[in-house]
Amino acid sequence: MVRGHDATRRPGWLAGLAVTAALAVAGCSSAASQAPASSAAGSSVTSTANAAAMENPNLDLGSSLGGSAAPGFKLVNQFGQPMSLSQFRGKVVLLGFEDSQCTTVCPLTTQSMLLAKELLGKAGSSVQLLGVDANPAATAVSDVMAYSRAHAMVNQWDFLTGSDAQLKAVWKSYDIAVQIESGLIDHTPALYVIDARGNLQKIYLTQMAYSSVTQAAQVIAEEVASLLPGHPRLSSLESLAAIAPQDPTAAVTLPAADGTGTVTLGPGKARVVAFFATWLNETSDLKSELATLNAYAKAAAGKHLPGLTAVDETVTEPSAAAVGTYLHQVGTLSYPVALDESGRVADGYGVQDQPWLEVVNSSGKIVWQHAGWVSLAALEKAAAAA
Repeated sequence: MVRGHDATRRPGWLAGLAVTAALAVAGCSSAASQAPASSAAGSSVTSTANAAAMENPNLDLGSSLGGSAAPGFKLVNQFGQPMSLSQFRGKVVLLGFEDSQCTTVCPLTTQSMLLAKELLGKAGSSVQLLGVDANPAATAVSDVMAYSRAHAMVNQWDFLTGSDAQLKAVWKSYDIAVQIESGLIDHTPALYVIDARGNLQKIYLTQMAYSSVTQAAQVIAEEVASLLPGHPRLSSLESLAAIAPQDPTAAVTLPAADGTGTVTLGPGKARVVAFFATWLNETSDLKSELATLNAYAKAAAGKHLPGLTAVDETVTEPSAAAVGTYLHQVGTLSYPVALDESGRVADGYGVQDQPWLEVVNSSGKIVWQHAGWVSLAALEKAAAAA
């Protein structure tokens, strides 16, 4: 995973995986090369990890860790309260390593954790969600609180942090590679499942694919269910086969964020497409950036530039309603805002970060893309290329 500190950041979280490829615990192999976990019929990964799921490139079905003892640690949560892993003995723990200022893969991990617990219904009360900060440049309690608040997780989990020495010790014990290079944060996007006795059962590596968030949640939830008394059934199930992306060459109709209609994307005319999420308010002046897009939209007609369409990556939002509420507070926008509720559009357009800007020509070819916000002048220059 990568999260840079300025608008020049580029996605590169795969580099983190390359660093950890040789590590025994955090191997990059998926369950396609692992023996499926055994559990009660109807509630195990075995029941859904069919051939199609194993061939899904956007879904990690998990790697077994053999039940060894999970390394202990003591840190503090987003409220500054001391926490230890051992205090959650008796519950199944989902332990994710996440950058407190992440705008790429970490929000996908967070959402998958939350959805997995929700899929378990009442049995979710026997599950503890834990995050450990993996950004060595943002380790204050206020940093993990800001991330928790932005993703509506304040009372849904404990996001842990500590001193530099404490965090490095935890990263090392869980084989999490963390590095800063040219201002970019790389870390292994790992999620561990720890059983009620405190033993490591599975590791999952979050894929940078928006459409697989709910699938990942289902896989994780089924593993957790196999570890809980009675092996509870999930509240819903979906196919784990690869989901077809919706790329710029296809006409796509999405719901409008204001709830009043629909927004269409696709070939036929050139356009600027701006992917974003409202939780970017944590890491940038989102209101100001949306205003810059407003200025572009107003100037585009007079300068014969492509029109602008914004797409909210709703699959990583607390809810679609939260998007509408936030945009209402921002005020009038001079461009349509669509909701990508499945993540298929983001995957089809190759989105690797939030925000993610693209210029698409009338044939549906992406002629320019950029991770991060840009100035009005830079956006107009890029749009002229279409």
